[in-house]
Amino acid sequence: MSPHRPPAHTRRHHRYLRVARKRTVRALQGHLNLETVPHGIGKAIGTTLDLLPLDANLLTKQGPERTQALNRQLAWSMAFIAGAINAGGFLAVKSYTSHVSGTFSKFADELARGRMRLAYAALQILVCFTLGAFTAGTLINLGRRLKFRAHYALSLMIEAGLMLLFGLMGATLSHRQEFFLPMTVILLSFMMGMHNSVVTSISNAEVRTTHMTGNLTDFGIELSRLVYPNVFHRRGSDPIRANRNRLKLHGLILLSFAGGGVAGAVGFRHVGYKVTVFLATFLFVLAVRPVVHELRVRLRMMGGLPDYDDARALARDLFIRGR
Repeated sequence: MSPHRPPAHTRRHHRYLRVARKRTVRALQGHLNLETVPHGIGKAIGTTLDLLPLDANLLTKQGPERTQALNRQLAWSMAFIAGAINAGGFLAVKSYTSHVSGTFSKFADELARGRMRLAYAALQILVCFTLGAFTAGTLINLGRRLKFRAHYALSLMIEAGLMLLFGLMGATLSHRQEFFLPMTVILLSFMMGMHNSVVTSISNAEVRTTHMTGNLTDFGIELSRLVYPNVFHRRGSDPIRANRNRLKLHGLILLSFAGGGVAGAVGFRHVGYKVTVFLATFLFVLAVRPVVHELRVRLRMMGGLPDYDDARALARDLFIRGR
């Protein structure tokens, strides 16, 4: 090699810089069509608005009537809350209350080691999570039976109330223990069971926001299909194509869960239990609109609100005469 010739890696870096400089100059010298700028800005704003959970049918439409846009709105908002509660709750109660797979493994491990108290504590988390899912499922089925279209929103309002209770009384509940766990762990496990049950039911199991194992697996599968070159497939066979809607959905869930986890951890570290008051308010705002709309429709069908001596008669007419 000549003593005046630069090393190979230096020549390679210079070549990359020349290519980058030429492409940058070419891009800057290109003609910018000002007529397309408002269209591009409007498209970006429209895409952002489509992701905001502002649709009135977010918690009412289901089955074939439910669109991908509604599922994306539901996915990121619910995943953000689940991530914040899961990560922030770990700082508060030293336990991931929505990590059911890990809790099952911990139960089996402690049971095999003979640590019965720790095994019973893990089992109690599983039971509370199951009871939360059972409660939400019962409310949803009861709402369907009574033709109450806002039954999903009603379950989320109850979850928001429990979350508010956790935020306002978490410090007090942490010192109260039932069986083998503090009340805070029991409450968080119950809320996460309700949360996952509502989201799974309304999206027909397409969206799951409290555990990321399935979402990350589906994201990896669709990503492998997206980058597959389709060069070696046989003639007559269909090429491998990725489901881009599912890829976007699972990617959005993962990002929202991670963002919620960061926000929840920072909030619990600097604010404490009261950070869940903001999460409960966000959840309540999402859920209150369908419930109020449903009550207004039923009152309109009843021809106004007559006078009632007791709340039981009012509830009976709301759910029976309003059908």
